[in-house]
Amino acid sequence: MDPMARHITLMFFMACLVWTICSAAPMQCHFNSQALCEHDGKQYSMGESWMEQGCVQCTCLHPVGVGCCETVHRPVDFPPWCEVRVESLTCQVMLVLTSDPRLPCIPGEDNNVDPRHGALNMKLEG
Repeated sequence: MDPMARHITLMFFMACLVWTICSAAPMQCHFNSQALCEHDGKQYSMGESWMEQGCVQCTCLHPVGVGCCETVHRPVDFPPWCEVRVESLTCQVMLVLTSDPRLPCIPGEDNNVDPRHGALNMKLEG
């Protein structure tokens, strides 16, 4: 690998590392040295980016390959009766009730009642 390609690859990994460390939850990144700078029939130049399915942003690092990272910050600390949902078109992350995903789950001191307990309205110790 020539020095310029090595420098570009190193810069990509450093950017991914900073992006991952500064986020609420670790995001996955990967690098493919064999990938072409092409998506949905469109060619991309060095430094250009595109969004792939699943809220993954890829960047052309020609001639050394393509680097891709998730763009969503997934919460990691929430009650067990909540779950994370990602809207695939907007990449919006929502925390919803597992028992009824149409309803938002808002964790906090005043919202620590497990909805599975129904009318008993039992507070969880924690």
